[in-house]
Amino acid sequence: MNDMNLRTLDAGNAMIVHTEVEAIGAGLRGTILEEGDAAYDVARTVWNAAIDRKPGLIVRCAGTADVISAVRFARDNRLLVAVRGGGHNIAGNAVCDDGLMIDLSPMKSVRVDPDARRMWVEPGATLADVDREAQAFGLAVPTGINSTTGIAGLTLGGGFGWITRKYGLTIDSLVSADVVTADGAFLHANARENPDLFWALRGGGGNFGIVTAFEFKLHPVGPQVLAGLVVHPFEDAATLLAEYRRVVASVPDELTCWVVLRQAPPLPFLPTEWHGREIMALAMCHCGSIEDGEKATRELRALGRPIADVVAPVPFAAWQQAFDPLLAPGARNYWKSHDFIELSDAAIGLVTGAIRELPGPECEIFIGHVGGAAGRVAVGATAFPQRDAHFVMNVHARWRDPAMDGICTGWARGLFEAAKPLSAGTAYVNFMPGDEAGRVEAAYGENYRRLAAIKRQYDPSNLFRMNQNILPAATH
Repeated sequence: MNDMNLRTLDAGNAMIVHTEVEAIGAGLRGTILEEGDAAYDVARTVWNAAIDRKPGLIVRCAGTADVISAVRFARDNRLLVAVRGGGHNIAGNAVCDDGLMIDLSPMKSVRVDPDARRMWVEPGATLADVDREAQAFGLAVPTGINSTTGIAGLTLGGGFGWITRKYGLTIDSLVSADVVTADGAFLHANARENPDLFWALRGGGGNFGIVTAFEFKLHPVGPQVLAGLVVHPFEDAATLLAEYRRVVASVPDELTCWVVLRQAPPLPFLPTEWHGREIMALAMCHCGSIEDGEKATRELRALGRPIADVVAPVPFAAWQQAFDPLLAPGARNYWKSHDFIELSDAAIGLVTGAIRELPGPECEIFIGHVGGAAGRVAVGATAFPQRDAHFVMNVHARWRDPAMDGICTGWARGLFEAAKPLSAGTAYVNFMPGDEAGRVEAAYGENYRRLAAIKRQYDPSNLFRMNQNILPAATH
């Protein structure tokens, strides 16, 4: 291992002699990687193929002691730090150029106490890891909709998905967290110990430290749920969206229904003549009994003239993975997102107009409906601010050819700008790309000032800045 120049927090360089790196490595249970090592390229590759960065050094952590060593090394040398959990963040914040990447992906332990309905999860675990362990006991944590997502980033940003309306956001099931802070200290955070830090972790992203263990409360779900797709011709989308808006306003908490608009992939249950044509799909999941699910979904399934209805009893863990093939690693991705308090006629018109201008077969718009239990939490109870029942529109540009970068990102940005006057002003930070740093304060709304004060307390030098960054409040 040679001496190396690593990027610092002030965009300068720190010369790190090889003996210092070797000393750090000798004290780890995990490993250290630099460019040229066999595992380096695998470790730096993240879900979004549009992100191609090369850290100067990667510390692959096997446990909390490794994380503490890596953070203290970064602190002492004022290094630029990126923290990788699942590596799924759209902005690519898991990896930096020339700085230090702290890789938590080897830390995948998941432990369940079914009697206490508690789960302890390390930060390298994915949603699939969590579901597998919890569903062995007919239990679940409310998480996202793509099983390859990392539990750490999802949780710290809020986390919502198929059972959020019944059981709240992911952070609403978080009981405690073990945290390595910017000074290399190890803290336990919950409602009684370091409560301000615990408040900030629930939605404030990776700004306040590295969580090395999450404790969640579990909820009874499955093992089978009623879930699936109802696929409609796109030409009916405007009328159907208005009807969808009406129906979901009064559905029970157990039922979640999202909208997906895109070109139809070659799904086996769709007639071949529909492959590649624009469609609107209602993706629904009822997490109560199958009988109650049949009743609750009846009105939604009766809308319009479906091409296919494949809503049926399925294992919950399988439904959690249903969209994985459409979100597999290796494609270039760019997202733009808005919260809407209501899905207005004007918003419907903008969305359907954008689908008529899709730049590629993998681009899509999805609309998630959030509310129920998640909406019955006070705005100030957690850092996550948007607790009104609302719709989340995510404009997902996805493509393969770098020559399409401008066209695809331009399509997403165009709809985003057109829809801005109709939006709530808040945003789900996990959906924000790397070019939205100026939007962070608005995304947190009235919670931002408190977050900035807590940031000053736990990370005054802004060591953890590779995120949707909250700047430390100014001292007076």
